[in-house]
Amino acid sequence: MNSPNSCQLDRRDWLKALALGGAATLLTTRQSTARTSGTPSGKVKGVVFMVSDGMSPGVITLAEAYSQLTRKRGTRWWQLFNDRSAVRGLMDNTSANSLVTDSAAASSAWGGGQRVNNGSINFGPDNKEITPVATLLKQKSDARIGLVTTATVTHATPAGFAASVPGRGDEAEIAPQYLNRVDIVLGGGSGYFDPKLRPDHRDLAGDFAKAGYQIINSRAELIAASGQKLLGTFTLGHLPFSIDRDHNESIARQVPTLTEMAIAALTRFLASNQPFLLQVEGARIDHAAHLNDIAALLADQLAFDDTIAAVLAKIAGRDDILVVVTSDHGNSNPGLNGTGKAYTDTNACFAKIADIKASHEQIFGEWKSIINGEARQLSDLIRTHMGFTPCPSEADALLNSLSKRPVVQWSHQLDKPEGLLGQITGNHTGIGWCGTSHTSDPTLVSAIGPQSERFSGIVVNTDVFKHFMEMLA
Repeated sequence: MNSPNSCQLDRRDWLKALALGGAATLLTTRQSTARTSGTPSGKVKGVVFMVSDGMSPGVITLAEAYSQLTRKRGTRWWQLFNDRSAVRGLMDNTSANSLVTDSAAASSAWGGGQRVNNGSINFGPDNKEITPVATLLKQKSDARIGLVTTATVTHATPAGFAASVPGRGDEAEIAPQYLNRVDIVLGGGSGYFDPKLRPDHRDLAGDFAKAGYQIINSRAELIAASGQKLLGTFTLGHLPFSIDRDHNESIARQVPTLTEMAIAALTRFLASNQPFLLQVEGARIDHAAHLNDIAALLADQLAFDDTIAAVLAKIAGRDDILVVVTSDHGNSNPGLNGTGKAYTDTNACFAKIADIKASHEQIFGEWKSIINGEARQLSDLIRTHMGFTPCPSEADALLNSLSKRPVVQWSHQLDKPEGLLGQITGNHTGIGWCGTSHTSDPTLVSAIGPQSERFSGIVVNTDVFKHFMEMLA
């Protein structure tokens, strides 16, 4: 086991970003420098808009500590917050009908410039269709558009930039809207392009091929691809969690990383003379938070952070590319609680996260294959994948929850198997959760490059659309 002190951080840095108050402190102490340094103005050729979906503000601190613990180096986003040439802000992501937004409404505000009701993608509360930014930029400047995600490519966040549907679940309807509107589409969701699986039996992948897109379905094909327009879908649904990909060679051979997809798109856009807007989404951070799965969340957050590093390295020396890093909403607000007398067990508990080798999604999936499983078998499954053995009462409670039998649980948010497993894991790791749903927190924003000052201070989500149009149209 790692030393209890192996993830020790400077106390002042820890307190600065531990929660929202820490983020605000970073914002106010650096803001005057951020406004006057770097490249505050100038021509923008391209924007890379990077979304750590569902990332609560405290996750950036957990990711920094976990990276120091497991990789003996810090995170790029943490460094960016301390970069005097970068701008810092907070994003107000309220939707039209709720203080707590979903991804569809959040991305529609960015991609359509109006606040819509949760569940809608570029359809206003008056049920009027909103033209997405991808269409407008194509018309005005022939900009190239890219959508890269670890979810299905037709999921809410990418769709908000390029589609308009009354309900976010209409992914089969979203997919054809990308044709000749989005130049590079990379992620999961092959079923929405397959005539055998589409409700209308349309050979949508074939239509993309006829329009000049190179169709790719594996990591090897992505690496070897030469086309300038790409449709790459590597799984039927969402891409696997990074923690599962990293522990399964066959998945790793089939599915590219977020970094590989993002760089494939960015390389092509940088080589073109056209303006571009590239959205890069680490989608499964949100999914892990819904599952109260700290190991999966941190693995995907670090994968997203590696993509930030790769993007910034790729544009090094350029003065015409703006990179914005943010999130669309918080989710479940994971935090590291102090454990032991005077909190002296905290570091050792946190280090136990590194012993977890599978996502809750995989564990629950394996459990479903066990017919009439007993508490002992459930304990064995958890020990195999998570590195600890739940006590008998914990195993019994989780078994009852999985079997839909009553469990004493005062929080309705946590009264489900994922919430219970998150609490059990927290008994060993020190990680606590406020629930299993999105939260109202403003999200962190970092921006670097020309016109980055647009993202300083409090940023209203609908203003992002205006910035895109003013910079790229």
